[in-house]
Amino acid sequence: MNPKTLIHIQFFKDLWPYGGTLMSATVYKTTLQTVLTTQLLITPKTHSSFLTKYNPLSHSTNIQVLFYQKMATFEAAFVMLLLLMMLQNPIFVDSSYDDVFPSEDEWLSATATYITEANASIINGACGYGDLHKATYGRYGTGLSSMLFNKGSVCGACFEIRCVDHIRWCQAGSPSVFVTATDYCPPNYGLSAEYGGWCNFPNEHFEMSEDAFSEIAVRSANLIPIQYRRVDCERDGGIRFTVTGNENFYQVLITNVGFDGEVVGVKIKGSRTGWIPMARNWGQYWQSNLNLKGQPLSFEVTTSSGKSVKSFNVAPKTWHFGQTFEGRQIYS
Repeated sequence: MNPKTLIHIQFFKDLWPYGGTLMSATVYKTTLQTVLTTQLLITPKTHSSFLTKYNPLSHSTNIQVLFYQKMATFEAAFVMLLLLMMLQNPIFVDSSYDDVFPSEDEWLSATATYITEANASIINGACGYGDLHKATYGRYGTGLSSMLFNKGSVCGACFEIRCVDHIRWCQAGSPSVFVTATDYCPPNYGLSAEYGGWCNFPNEHFEMSEDAFSEIAVRSANLIPIQYRRVDCERDGGIRFTVTGNENFYQVLITNVGFDGEVVGVKIKGSRTGWIPMARNWGQYWQSNLNLKGQPLSFEVTTSSGKSVKSFNVAPKTWHFGQTFEGRQIYS
């Protein structure tokens, strides 16, 4: 037996418990018949005798090896059979897709630390919300590593987080806490991921507020293993629009967004204009260079789910820079 054949046999035998034995008899027989006809050019009339003689599901190891030798003689046929059997394997098909690539509502692994409220970044985070209490996010904001922050587009998104796999640090019962993305956790490539470089790319890390962190772990903990998942944001009232800037440069801060919370598009409209797309400046600050002073303002907000909501004339024509106005909310 040549070396290539031996390699094929061993590889196929190693894979067999995850492929052949999990296939139904009907699917297995149909798969073999397809290969026999299209690749080995064995006529349908002789299928039964061939399968009876070489079926590895019903014969000894010696017969299995003989079967593998026969198939390995035909390179393309062997590869085709291997691929077909893998497709019947629950590891590879849609029935277990979530086991390999979790859906949005399933838990993903990451790490977490916390930052005290005395640190200014928890109040003036990279999303532009400023005082989180005024922005309705209270003490349950979190900073995200570059891998999760996505240049600020994820600002306002909500996450459920729980501490896992650490008896000493996790609170009893592994309770979860709900937080809002409000800040950016910058990388520190001078340190390792285990000792200070938690937010280095491509790590997925949450730099939580102290209050949120203490709900899932003891405060004496440093770096903890967590699981997280995206959840809908539950907000009181409507979306809030804070208008800042000057007559030649308008900025609008978008806060208190429900549902997925992640704003991807904003349009503004005056009483004498159509809908004008705004550009993201940073975080959840959106900008426009048009002078709309003296006109009532309307806004259209679109989130990452593709849902949009229009709030008409939320700011009267007498509005001033620095004021906050409340519009309609987005719901699931």
